[in-house]
Amino acid sequence: MARGNIYFSREIYDAYFSGASAVALVEREHRLFVVPLIIPSSGGLLLKVRNTRGDRVLHAQEFFRGHGYGEDFEKRVYPVELNVELAALEIIGIPRLTV
Repeated sequence: MARGNIYFSREIYDAYFSGASAVALVEREHRLFVVPLIIPSSGGLLLKVRNTRGDRVLHAQEFFRGHGYGEDFEKRVYPVELNVELAALEIIGIPRLTV
């Protein structure tokens, strides 16, 4: 993650989002979830192909700004975990701006 972009390796994409071209970002109880949207017409944020390897990038600057997350120019790596109940990938530990 860097500058409001979320980067997914091809392996993460294949494991959790295979076939999805768009996702929804959902914040629930200060936890951030990435939900795959299977039907392309359902809107959401595009998972753009980043390179020939098949890695993906999600441009999420507006979401982060609107939900109190800072934009960091340093690339950071955060662990992810599948939330079966929500059928979503949770990104663990992204810091919010303090007010």
